[in-house]
Amino acid sequence: MEAEDFCLEYADVRGRMCRGPLEVMWPARFEDGLPVRGFSSFKGQRNFTGWYWAATGAVHIGFESWVERDHLMRLDFDPLVSAVVSQPFRLSWRVEGRRRRVEHTPDYFVRRLDGSALVVDVRPDERIEPEDAAKFAATAVACARVGWGYQRLGVVSPVLAANLRWLAGYRHPRVMRESVADLLRAAFTGERNLLEGAQRIGDPVAVLPVLYHLLWRQELVVELETALLSGASPVGPGRILRKVVTSDGVPPAAAVGW
Repeated sequence: MEAEDFCLEYADVRGRMCRGPLEVMWPARFEDGLPVRGFSSFKGQRNFTGWYWAATGAVHIGFESWVERDHLMRLDFDPLVSAVVSQPFRLSWRVEGRRRRVEHTPDYFVRRLDGSALVVDVRPDERIEPEDAAKFAATAVACARVGWGYQRLGVVSPVLAANLRWLAGYRHPRVMRESVADLLRAAFTGERNLLEGAQRIGDPVAVLPVLYHLLWRQELVVELETALLSGASPVGPGRILRKVVTSDGVPPAAAVGW
């Protein structure tokens, strides 16, 4: 494949379709646009489609399976991510010996705080057919040519997925109570068990939602990959990258701090 073989088509914020060579289209802010195609739903469908409300950007993002939903949570949890859009664009290219152009729509386009981009496909290892593998490989080539990262992701580990699902239940800003959060930050200046630290502040029924929100924001940190969250989980202070954008909507260089 030559560089000029790649074409890219996306829907802008008004739903207008824009198409052209990859080298011309790649600077577009796909995160401000609409999904390039809809999500199918039919009787007997084996995969589950839906919409996930992301704290990153306070927007709804579509997913076409529980596996995709779990990766959406992981991206939403990542402090380096400033925006995510599903079905961001359609790539097409020519393959020798085939009359029609091959097309592929990646699952997600991710914008990081430093302005860099990542394109993501989600497919469990056991469900990758040879044609799928060829499309993923071609997409990786296209991304490399314009300086984007590319990942094909499988299933999130069960422990991490369960912990993220729990913390995601407290991701909305309405959970935040700043007076309680200040006390929690002070209580966890050193590492302490989750429940012990909450009980130092007051009634855990009132304190724990704020604590989980701070863990989601990574102002406090806890290990999520090897054990399920419990009252005995060690929690400590964290340093986060704030998810902010400038007035023109462009993410600045990441800033470390609260």
